[in-house]
Amino acid sequence: MPASPSLRIGELAARTGRSVHAIRWYEAQGLVPGVARDEGGRRVYGELHVGWLDLMERLRATGMSIAEMREYTVLVMQGSRSLRQRRDLLAAHRERVNATIAESKRALTLVEKKIDFYDAWMHTGQRPPLIPAQTPRAVRKPALPAPSSVRKAAKRA
Repeated sequence: MPASPSLRIGELAARTGRSVHAIRWYEAQGLVPGVARDEGGRRVYGELHVGWLDLMERLRATGMSIAEMREYTVLVMQGSRSLRQRRDLLAAHRERVNATIAESKRALTLVEKKIDFYDAWMHTGQRPPLIPAQTPRAVRKPALPAPSSVRKAAKRA
């Protein structure tokens, strides 16, 4: 990741809202490419690291595994020859995120119905009819391909 080094770790922490400890953890996990060191051996970061840490945090918040984040980081370090693999990895992740959002929306609908149930009960003093149970979807979610690093490890085993 080309970057013009100008930020110390404390400045990066302040800019990104992450702790120094969290930034070091991300770096130790191989998730912060292109970190330079000054003549004293201190980490020096560039502007690109600000956006990169935001991306890593959002990928993690949306459920991407550390292994997939590491795989993505390695692909980014390979430059433009890995554009297709990066795109495909993110597209697969998007599908998982959309499935999670859809399930959360179904769950939220039930929560809202329960709130309405209790509001009606408190308003009338009478217990309303029970909310009919919903049968879970019988459709199985298609299995998504494992990250290539997982596939490679399975082949070696």
